[in-house]
Amino acid sequence: MSDNRLLQDVERKLKEKNPAALRMLMGFDGFVDEVIHVVGKRYDNERYERLNYMEEYGRKICDAAGLSFNIEMLPVQRKLGGNGPIMANSLAAHGCNITYIGALGKEYVHPVFHELTQKVKAVSISNPGYTDAIEFLDGKIISCKLEPLKDVNWKNIKEKIGVKALAKLIDESDLIGFENWTLVVGTSDIWKHIICEVIPEMETQDRKTLFVDLADPEKRDKKDILEALKYLEQFETKFETILGLNEKEAYEIAELFGKEKAQFADVLETVTFLWENIHISAVVVHPVKQACVAGKEGQFLVDGPYCESPKLTTGAGDNFNAGFVLGRMLGLGYEEALITGVANSGFYVRNARSASYEELQKFIADWSRMKEAL
Repeated sequence: MSDNRLLQDVERKLKEKNPAALRMLMGFDGFVDEVIHVVGKRYDNERYERLNYMEEYGRKICDAAGLSFNIEMLPVQRKLGGNGPIMANSLAAHGCNITYIGALGKEYVHPVFHELTQKVKAVSISNPGYTDAIEFLDGKIISCKLEPLKDVNWKNIKEKIGVKALAKLIDESDLIGFENWTLVVGTSDIWKHIICEVIPEMETQDRKTLFVDLADPEKRDKKDILEALKYLEQFETKFETILGLNEKEAYEIAELFGKEKAQFADVLETVTFLWENIHISAVVVHPVKQACVAGKEGQFLVDGPYCESPKLTTGAGDNFNAGFVLGRMLGLGYEEALITGVANSGFYVRNARSASYEELQKFIADWSRMKEAL
């Protein structure tokens, strides 16, 4: 199918769907994100030149090795963060009914999550972590403070919600989303107890969708990563399990199965290799300019609406994930869901906020008209 015909088909199908009918359960992280630009040259209190590229920043650090230097970090935005809250926020903007379990504040909900908690049913079990997101035009550096997330564990979830209540929440949900395995260190243990204690309490036999984002697992031990992937295979017996990765993460996981980046012809070959080695329903990968998926319906790759000068990149992957699962839950095929994913992310990086359902449809329509005019 031609790219433009695909866009038109997705636009038409979205007009016939209603996200408000969808129920979703998501967790378990939560961060306060401070988006930061690096100042390359300062002229006065108002005027400065930003360092636009990661290589420039890296060169400054390398040139100062054995010496010292100072660098000005300019905060430009404080916002809700964490893979789970950002993804939940995007899905809520489309009108989906969300229950979010995570790290939004212990004694009180942190102010950055107030807007989210107006749109979702929130259950907070710990204080949030804190992130400095140092953004460049070609990437970003994420620096995290994780101490509060030690409280995101099975003991606290069980005390706060209860096994039967959690089973009921899963029973009532069309989609379950587990985000940020890497930074919520207790996630594997939570998964183990969900498999052993919660799933046996479920009443429905319907095969629901489970979406998992490991979130940059490079810093975690190989044994732990492989254990997490085994839990996904156990979930597959009950759920249609989908693993979402960015391009860097995809190559890191592929190395665990004995194949390095240089051995792949392209990212579509990579995602296919991962799906063949991780026995779940699908693996989806979102590079900056494209997105691809391999699963039981086949292998697909689409080009995205690339933005050379994004307003905000932190959270772009989470908005892709939200758009992709939204498409799937509305009954779209894998290739069509890739379009809703890249369009949802494309709107986000251009506007520094998540799209509404109507805005997503308009973005796809405008993208289609632009391609038709070329």
